[in-house]
Amino acid sequence: MKTLITATLMSATALTALPAQAGTVEDFLGAPIATAKDAAAIDARCDMVMTELERQLGALENGKGTANVANTLKPYDEMIALLYAAGGEFVVYREVMLDAERREAAGNCESKIDNFDSTIKLSRPLYDRLKLVDVSDEDAQTRYYMADILAEFDRNGVSLDDEGRAKVAQIQEEIAKAGTDFDRNIAESTGSIKALPAELAGLPQDFIDAHPVGPDGLVTLTTAGPDVTPVLAYAENENLRERLMRVYYSRAYPENQEALSRLINTRDELAKVLGRENYAALALEPRMIDTPAKAAEQIEQVAAASLPAAQADIALKKEVLAELKPDEDLDIFNTSYVATQVLKDRYDLDPQEVRQYFTYDNVRDGVFQLVEDLFQVDIVPWETDVWHEDVETFEIRDRGQVKPAGTVLGHFYLDSHPRDGKYSHANHVTMRDGMGDNPAMSALVMNLPKGGYDTGLMEHADVETFLHEFGHLIHNILGGGQRWYGQAGVATERDFVEAPSQMLENWVYDYDTLARFAKNEAGETIPRELVEKMNAARYFGRGQYERRQAGYSNASLNFYMGAAPEDLSKAYRTWVNEYSMLPFPEGTHSEGRFGHLNGYSAGYYTYGWSRVIAADLFTRFKQAGLRDPQTAMDYRLKVLGAGGTRPAAELVEDFLGRPISFEAFAEEVAQGTKKD
Repeated sequence: MKTLITATLMSATALTALPAQAGTVEDFLGAPIATAKDAAAIDARCDMVMTELERQLGALENGKGTANVANTLKPYDEMIALLYAAGGEFVVYREVMLDAERREAAGNCESKIDNFDSTIKLSRPLYDRLKLVDVSDEDAQTRYYMADILAEFDRNGVSLDDEGRAKVAQIQEEIAKAGTDFDRNIAESTGSIKALPAELAGLPQDFIDAHPVGPDGLVTLTTAGPDVTPVLAYAENENLRERLMRVYYSRAYPENQEALSRLINTRDELAKVLGRENYAALALEPRMIDTPAKAAEQIEQVAAASLPAAQADIALKKEVLAELKPDEDLDIFNTSYVATQVLKDRYDLDPQEVRQYFTYDNVRDGVFQLVEDLFQVDIVPWETDVWHEDVETFEIRDRGQVKPAGTVLGHFYLDSHPRDGKYSHANHVTMRDGMGDNPAMSALVMNLPKGGYDTGLMEHADVETFLHEFGHLIHNILGGGQRWYGQAGVATERDFVEAPSQMLENWVYDYDTLARFAKNEAGETIPRELVEKMNAARYFGRGQYERRQAGYSNASLNFYMGAAPEDLSKAYRTWVNEYSMLPFPEGTHSEGRFGHLNGYSAGYYTYGWSRVIAADLFTRFKQAGLRDPQTAMDYRLKVLGAGGTRPAAELVEDFLGRPISFEAFAEEVAQGTKKD
């Protein structure tokens, strides 16, 4: 399936009325997401959508007369739009619903939708009819779309005999179930530890205030990001940091050992049935980097370019640690804390001074203003039902530069704060593709601190996360309006989708951008001198980060080069530690919480490759200015606005005027070797 997983507060108990039947695809796509009051309501909506999908597939398979664009490709595209919309909607339900019953119902429907996607791609009657559609006189986008559709059918085994297709369908069903189990175990594994109040020494006062002492005289710390990040960065007690991180690194263990093994083995079985050497080979075929060998080469290239900076990072950390605690060795449990000390001692930068300028409301409004200014849109409240009182809802309207002024381009939900049972990281989910009079729809599911200056200050990295995920949302919404649903929004190759969001991260280091929203409790704007210090320290740690990411990519690729290893944890540590400057120790089981092993499968290298593209894309902004209106509009139209109508490499070349280059990334990472 296409990539899915990238305000006025209303009543959280209201339930949008469900139509008796789906009717046309427009009936479903044009309506806001239904707020599901219980598992039965989710089941009912699932049944409604599945009935309509089955009706549409049957009509296509039994089509009469000469197959053409109007009677075959168009209804096929509408069916795919409904499939994608349903897929995104039930992903959101699984990630955000308050009780396990609704999350389980959503996960079950997600599996049905995944299975139906396989059913479509294995339908020989539909494939044969699509092949008869003559698109030789159609526009380039339609010809590209048709070629992509037929190639996907071929990759999924449509040309196998009846027995072979039935086998593929069975395996795909098992894969969908294993993936759902894997994701659900991660979402529901909310680990925690208890700590003495004295162990919180070094943590910000607003963090301490937000974690009151319980009746047992202890403080509870969870594995949610708003707890983990400050503890690692600021807690002076090394034992506290290690205890929390060992729980964090072992989330969803041991329950995900079985689910992950099943996921890997069923995917390997599928690859063999489809005539591929392994699942990595199958998964990478339609991507920019289209073979495991090329992916391994890309991982090594990024890792090699990052090594000098990583070595400089480690040397500087060891130097500072020796001054602070001569008897302590640098490891994964203290590296973040030592990094904070390096920033203070070597860069005169205190992250706690920085964070006083970032509250959630201000950051949200600042990100909105940046996007409005760059891409000439307006973001205004959208009144609709929500699933929790924390959820905020907005719509995006064009200012008249591309569409008539006031045209609604998309709607979106922000579910930004942690709670029990909710997806525990940050992601964007495509809920609707935009086309014609049907605006796009997105949801951002994040876990950012909640509150104001007293209990909800954000790290600068949280600001970066918000802008990154919002970049996916903008890509989905501004990439709408194509002729075909299947090419709308984030519809490019899977290993390009992170690049636009990563490129936008540069703006969180721009003083003019930060000065518009970064205010402390007294209303004072973040000082220019402080932002200059942030930029001076920006590339400290980047080399070490890239090496760790290369390790994750190495594990992701190798897990899918064959059957599941007998000892998943040992294999994971071995593959990550090939590149990571600080090894994962015995007794950690991070593979169980590595959700990308499902959605990205062998392709976690995407993040490193996308950072290469992002650095290259940013070169044009660096030359013209970060708020140059022509550059920003060209980027909106040529990269984001093109959706999936052309190969990603062509979109980048159209914007830059040349092919993708590794040079900008190498220069960027090398800055980590330069210390003042």
